[in-house]
Amino acid sequence: MSNSRTIKPDDEGSVKGAARAPEGMAGLAKGLAVIEAFGIRHPQLTVTDAAQRTNTSRAAARRCLLTLVELGYLTHDNGNFRPTPRMLRLGGAYLDTAPLPQLAQPQLVEARDALGESVSLAVLEDGWSLFVARAEAARIVATGVRVGAKLPAHSSATGRVLLAGLPDTQLDDYLRECHPQPRTPKTLTDVDAISERILTARESGVACTDEEIELGMLSIAVPVRTARGETVAAMSVSTSTARTTLHDIREAAVPVLNKYAARLGRLL
Repeated sequence: MSNSRTIKPDDEGSVKGAARAPEGMAGLAKGLAVIEAFGIRHPQLTVTDAAQRTNTSRAAARRCLLTLVELGYLTHDNGNFRPTPRMLRLGGAYLDTAPLPQLAQPQLVEARDALGESVSLAVLEDGWSLFVARAEAARIVATGVRVGAKLPAHSSATGRVLLAGLPDTQLDDYLRECHPQPRTPKTLTDVDAISERILTARESGVACTDEEIELGMLSIAVPVRTARGETVAAMSVSTSTARTTLHDIREAAVPVLNKYAARLGRLL
């Protein structure tokens, strides 16, 4: 008789137990159950947490967690296990059929047309703000941001919005290990000041940078949130100080960015 268990999704979509077909692999099923145990309210797990959330033994949960560490999908520190960016590879099959950039592109184009400025989408990757989609405005002089480019999360508008969406423990860990380097004379390098900007972005839902990444460049960013309130991306506009001021571009851009970020969030 098969000893497989019934899969029961909880409020975050993770599974209780590891169901498998008679010819399936119990170890793989348990490993996937452990992966799905992580979520917005469970960004890190102990062995006991993983065992309880997957309805498996502590020994089985520990083996799964340590295997995922060895494969680079989790990190392990003081008894806590956390996902690494490599975990994103497991979503590749879904992203190939409904990738975030493809869903975002129509929204970026409409936002660009409404503002007359280039609009971008970024995600957080290993402490960097990674640009995954962009609608470019017709300008002789571009801002230098492009798809595939990375900016330090702590000094970019998109990065601060994305960091603001992290749980406090992960944000604290990031700031503890952060060693800001100046890119321009206006780049913030004091960690306390950076933390204050991130917390302000969390409170207001907006982050701005004034020539911190590149002299002559202004940036405004807002979060893209799912229906569950999880920040999955940041939508931003970048422009030149030669064309506008930070105050003026913020007044013009924030309502437009919020409108199209909300539209994108409803698709996710």
